[in-house]
This record gives sequence, structure tokens and C-alpha cells, in this order.
Amino acid sequence: MAAPALQTISDRLRSEYSELLPEIIRVRDRLETEVRYHLLPVVERLSHYERVLVSARVKDCESAVDRLRRHAESGTFDEESPERYSLLNLRDLAGARVLVFPQSRLPEVHEALRARFHDWTSDPFPPRTTSGFPAYKYFGHCPAASTTVMGEVQIVPMAIGLFWELEHDALYKPSPELKGIEKDPEMQDRTTLVLDALRGFEDRFEQLVLLSSASRTKRSE
Repeated sequence: MAAPALQTISDRLRSEYSELLPEIIRVRDRLETEVRYHLLPVVERLSHYERVLVSARVKDCESAVDRLRRHAESGTFDEESPERYSLLNLRDLAGARVLVFPQSRLPEVHEALRARFHDWTSDPFPPRTTSGFPAYKYFGHCPAASTTVMGEVQIVPMAIGLFWELEHDALYKPSPELKGIEKDPEMQDRTTLVLDALRGFEDRFEQLVLLSSASRTKRSE
């Protein structure tokens, strides 16, 4: 009788994911509830055109395993050292994202949430546009849900966040037949142009809001 095949590190991590999944879901649900609760005072003050949208998600199994693999030395697992790898090293097994419009509301949203997550570690977004943009990200534990599984909170301008969702599936994690298109120089340039244009849209919108407000104030004097 043939000896059973040894588990690869990927297989071990998939088994770990199955064991952790109920805990990951608890962290996601706790995160979403707390974020929504602490943002209530902000949401209640929004004008009719302003938006603060909260979504929560669980990182899927293959995405989690691939994330560890990509961060391993040489981008591959060392099958001789399985003890070096655990999904608990990931900071974003569960996450909440807050999309904000217009972007002038971001500091207010950040302040409301940072009061709750003051002991979490800040993890700033890398600059993905030539002009930059306001965004916040931090990670840590929700002890009421788990002391081992970490969660992540992101606060992002809505227009850019919605584009990221499209970019994530089309470029960052595309289907196999589209693999590699994210490395195309022209595609990278066009992605940067889109992000800069979205930032420019928000900047101009807020300029017009301020001008309109000043005009109304002047007329009322």
C-alpha cells in the first residue's frame, strides 16, 4: 500500500484557513458593527449629496495563501520549513472599508474611527497617483471577536475606492487569460491617469461647493 502523500505548505495553510474561518467571520462582523456605530454621528450630519458607505469582507482562502506565498523569499514556500508560515501573520483576513464622498469628509471619518481603534497600527497606503490622495488604513485585533485573527480598516475617497474594486478584479487579481496585463507600461500609465482624474474631479467639485456656499452667504447678508 502506497504511503500517503505529504501535505504541501499550501495544503496546510488551506486547512488552517478552514479552522480559522468562523473566527475570521466573527472579526468581520464585529468590525462592521463597530465601524457603523462609531460613524453614526458623522452620517447624521451629511448633506444630501454626501456619502459614507461601509462594507466588510473576509479574505478568501486562495487569496490568503497566495498573499503569504508572494511575501515569502523568492515568492515560493520553503517546503522544508512549514513552521514559518501561518495565515495569522496576515493583517487583513477580515476587513472593513469606508468609502467617503466628498474627500473633505475623510479626516472627520478618520477621527471618529481612530478614537475607537487608537491602539491599532497605522499602515499608510502607498502613493498610487502623481498627486497623492487622502486615505487611511490601520490594522489590529478585536479582542471581543478574536485575540489571534487581525482585522483591517480602510478609509478611502469613494470615487477612487470604487475604481479600485474594478482594478482589483481586472488587473490586480485577473482571470488566468488576463494574467500579466497589470505589468503593461501603458496600462500602468492609464491607471495612474484615471486615479489622477478622479482626484481632480473631487478637488473641483469641492471648489464649486465652497464657491456656492460663499455665494449663498453673501446673498443672505
